Amino acid sequence: MAGESTFEVEVLTPEGEVFNGEVSQVSTRTAGGEIGILANHAPLLAALRPAELRLYEGGAEPRRYAQAHGWLQVFGNRTRLLVEEVLDPGELDTGTLKEQLADAEQRLGEAEEGSGAQGRAAKDRDRAEAFLAIAGG
Repeated sequence: MAGESTFEVEVLTPEGEVFNGEVSQVSTRTAGGEIGILANHAPLLAALRPAELRLYEGGAEPRRYAQAHGWLQVFGNRTRLLVEEVLDPGELDTGTLKEQLADAEQRLGEAEEGSGAQGRAAKDRDRAEAFLAIAGG
């Protein structure tokens, strides 16, 4: 059971569970901006934007991940993140990310205004830009 200053967090992707445990804080980015979640946070449902996800388990350094688009749910002193993709920052390859960014920008420029292809290219661009920033590239 979560303590007074900690709460349960689940980070899930289509491939499975990435994290399940107690933390003192979650920091990430939603469509509305940066957010920090502490114990007993008000209920919330928010769209996640690509960013660095930080889970504070009590040590000096947080557990860090590169987080793609998804959803954040906070309810009953539990937080659940349903994310398209979550990677350890050490797994990020700046060369591959730069290629993905160039490809997304090209597709974005070629896509019809308001089309599904334009939306997907914009999401891919946002992911590549965020992951590059996390990788230091």
